[in-house]
Amino acid sequence: MAGSRGKDAEVLEKAAHIGMRIEDRWQAFRERRARRRGHVATVLPFTGYGTDGWIRVLGRVVMAPDGAFEGGKASLQLVADGIRGWRNFISPPVASAKVTVEVNGVRHEAVADRGGVLDARIEAELPEGWHTVVLTCEDSEPSEAEIYIVPRDIHFGVVSDIDDTVMVTALPRPFLAAWNTFVLDEHARTPTPGMAVLMDRIARGHRGSPVLYLSTGAWNVAQTLTRFLSRNMYPDGPLLLTDWGPTHDRWFRSGQQHKQSELIRLAEEFPQVKWLLIGDDGQHDEAIYAGFARRYPDHVAAIAIRQLSASEAVLAGGRSAGAAGDTPNVPWIYATDGAGIAQRLHELGIVTD
Repeated sequence: MAGSRGKDAEVLEKAAHIGMRIEDRWQAFRERRARRRGHVATVLPFTGYGTDGWIRVLGRVVMAPDGAFEGGKASLQLVADGIRGWRNFISPPVASAKVTVEVNGVRHEAVADRGGVLDARIEAELPEGWHTVVLTCEDSEPSEAEIYIVPRDIHFGVVSDIDDTVMVTALPRPFLAAWNTFVLDEHARTPTPGMAVLMDRIARGHRGSPVLYLSTGAWNVAQTLTRFLSRNMYPDGPLLLTDWGPTHDRWFRSGQQHKQSELIRLAEEFPQVKWLLIGDDGQHDEAIYAGFARRYPDHVAAIAIRQLSASEAVLAGGRSAGAAGDTPNVPWIYATDGAGIAQRLHELGIVTD
């Protein structure tokens, strides 16, 4: 039986390899066709972060018609008119694109991955606070990416899920997921009641602390999510998303693995920081956060879980099993909205105003 399972795994891995090769060829074909049409390589900048001696620069390189983006961002008129979700997926990525990152006049070279996603750690000395770096690829118009440098004396930070935590999405039911991702106008997306106020209170009570948004969403929707967060008055902060599609050993990337890996990376990058982890009980946030808290108990200030309503839970495929009992030294908070979570966090001294 063990040999049979090993063979099955080998077959699945080989199939995933095939899926990855098919995707790569399809994207290469789309890129060539776009170049023939006169489209140009364009760097879409995302918010990054860093601290003493280094920064993490995030972005994505795609082919786009000249003038489709202004400094790597969708034009103001297009945003005002409303962008349907499918538009985020029509620009072909530039695999292994060579990107120049200019930091304080010093140029660094970085390379995007096979999906055009730029995720580069660069040695640089910047004062604490917000800065911009300039990204270019080929002869593209320069794009400015914001970078937040976390102060050395900061010992608290926030990591928040997005889907059904700060934004009502009713994921992962397949039809609704597709509707929300590809069809819905971005202005029609609904914020979760009370969560923006909660996040703002936390940010104001912990000046300088980083706020990061961790999601299994695709990098294709990063700018849409950034505009949603800004429009609904959520604190500024980097998005940590993923790239959909096959990998060398899977047909589809693992959203759980993505979240786990990013949390571990944050613990290693900021060993002095304790994180408030915010999620919901409709997917796997409880299990992921509990696993992180068991591995890094000194890096978790508290875990706050937004409880879905009965209808939201049905749409999301049910509730996950609670995991609070697995981490006795970490406070867990459960509430249906931001106001309820704020009240419990106030009792813990995390929300002070």
